[in-house]
Amino acid sequence: MLFYLFAAVAVVASLLVISQRNPIYSAFALIVTLCSLSAIYGLLGSPFIAVLQVVVYAGAIMVLFLFVIMLLNLGRPGPSDIKGPVGILIAVLLAGAMLLQLRTVSDSPLPEAVRLPAGSLAAVQQQQGIVGSVAGPLFETYLIPFEIASVLLLAAIVGAVVLAKRKL
Repeated sequence: MLFYLFAAVAVVASLLVISQRNPIYSAFALIVTLCSLSAIYGLLGSPFIAVLQVVVYAGAIMVLFLFVIMLLNLGRPGPSDIKGPVGILIAVLLAGAMLLQLRTVSDSPLPEAVRLPAGSLAAVQQQQGIVGSVAGPLFETYLIPFEIASVLLLAAIVGAVVLAKRKL
């Protein structure tokens, strides 16, 4: 039941992302979409991916998007905050979604009776923990692509600042 609720919220919010004229409202709808996906990951028994979704995408990347939108002054003039019953409704819905997320995400380890094949990903996760099984390949095998992605993000930020400064 909760899965379908969060899936419907994700679909509606993603439709709002592409239908809004104001880019700030589109960014906020994208945040709702990403948080709904995080709730779905939590319901499917993947709490680490759910937390990463909120911290990395809904947190860091969306702050970067909003920073660039505001730096480039893409928003139209007018009231920028949501007031009245719409704002209260959005706040209540987001608070309810966060409470449901906290209630459904649990760190339940595998039972002791479960035997996993020696080389499988689940066995590596059980031995090293899920963070270690993700961090190991990230900082060993994929270190160069990871650093290239960080340099590209830095170049995008510098490019946004240069474009905004040119318009000032």
